[in-house]
Amino acid sequence: GLPVTLKLTAGQAHDGRSADDMLATIGPGQTLLVDAAYDSNRLREHLAEIGARAVIRPIPRRRDPPPLDRDACRRRNRIERFFSKLKHYRAIATRYEKHDANFLALVKLAATRIWLRVYESVT
Repeated sequence: GLPVTLKLTAGQAHDGRSADDMLATIGPGQTLLVDAAYDSNRLREHLAEIGARAVIRPIPRRRDPPPLDRDACRRRNRIERFFSKLKHYRAIATRYEKHDANFLALVKLAATRIWLRVYESVT
């Protein structure tokens, strides 16, 4: 439930199209756990080529949906909880910063604070 990579995209941008440059961080033996917005045969094939596992909830209108690992899919809740924690920072929730670079810096700072909170509770 903690971020590895953060990327800022336009609000109207489709998630699936903006994922291509983030896939460089996925390697063999890793699992990509995303929601239905990322469901595409091209993405699934790419992950299979590099030896990564795709846990993607299929789009409801798919004719022949691929099998879904429901146990792994339930763990996606951790990701949603991270976004919930991120929204506790008022400057992020209300988007005070209008410049993309400044807003992304605030998101990264908040993510770092969330990481540190988890790290401090472990040690």
